[in-house]
Amino acid sequence: MGRLRDALAASGLSAIAEFKRRSPSAGDLNPGADPAIHARAYESGGAAAMSVLVDDRFAGSWDDLRAARAATTLPLLAKGFFSTDEHLRTAREAGADAALLILRDLDDATAASLMRTADELGLDALVEAHDAAELERAVRLGAEPIGLNARDLGTFAIDRGSQLELVARAPRDRVVIAESAVHSRAQAAAAELAGADAVLVGTALMRAADPEAKLRDLLSRPLVKVCGLTREEDVAAAAEAGADMLGFILARESPRRAEAMLPVPETALSVAVLVGEHQDTGADLTQLYEREDGHRSRDAVLLRDGEPVGRVLDLPWEEQDAAHWARAAETDGRVMLAGRLAADNVREAIERVRPWAVDASSRLETEPGVKDHDAVRAFVEAAR
Repeated sequence: MGRLRDALAASGLSAIAEFKRRSPSAGDLNPGADPAIHARAYESGGAAAMSVLVDDRFAGSWDDLRAARAATTLPLLAKGFFSTDEHLRTAREAGADAALLILRDLDDATAASLMRTADELGLDALVEAHDAAELERAVRLGAEPIGLNARDLGTFAIDRGSQLELVARAPRDRVVIAESAVHSRAQAAAAELAGADAVLVGTALMRAADPEAKLRDLLSRPLVKVCGLTREEDVAAAAEAGADMLGFILARESPRRAEAMLPVPETALSVAVLVGEHQDTGADLTQLYEREDGHRSRDAVLLRDGEPVGRVLDLPWEEQDAAHWARAAETDGRVMLAGRLAADNVREAIERVRPWAVDASSRLETEPGVKDHDAVRAFVEAAR
């Protein structure tokens, strides 16, 4: 196993930070960018690895890879349209630890041969797939890591939903990378919840005035959820404040019940809050409580496509519990902390619990279901 695979196999979501001066679909991103400066910023920002485009269609060259190698100790992925052993030898000589192999451009025999050559050279081969058939090919070839690209390289169209379906279908015993179209923490989290070990982020970092800060923000935790939304203007305010998840309570007994899910910007994830029975609402996630004595249970399970991906640790129905945070801190796995949170206590809660996400609703209101926009902004700012 090589350096790239090992770097991405660590627990939690990691990132491959990409260097490219231009994109065939988006045009110039940062024509004067220096790969050495970006390499140092990516390493400081918490990247697990760095990807360097060496193809002139991206205004890249092998010298960019050499400059990055001289500036960072991160594992380096050479990205281009590689199809020969000579391409891989050049990548290795330029300082790469891994090279991209795009299955769209390679038949199985060629891909297998290149994977063997990469192994002999001490390179990881990141095998990239764009659809279900290519994913099956990658698995059959024994590829690891496997990259799943949201961008169709023929049309340059982005299909994030299909990408996440592929991520969810990929074997859990392989290191899986969600590539392209990650611009927000919520989009990175969506890949994580689908089963990705890492995201590959390029355009968002190359366009950022401070790529180190942007990378830190994409990977930072906890995520922030504003719940109990019933009005479009409150959805807009929460999204503008920077909330990562927007929650809609569909349980009939709640005073914050929404008649239906409302549209959510693509920078955030929608969460349907249900009590009793799971139903298909079209939401990105479902927060499902059991029904106990005519009201919700204390805790909930967080579901993606009906599969558990986390736990919601909440207060008892209309009660307090002095041990609530301590109980949450002792809970393993992905924890969303809920229960009487607001700007005045969320920082302390985060420090004591270290949750994956924090969730607030009732204390951000002027009345049930109507949000105080100042309170929402203060909560998000304090949590982030």
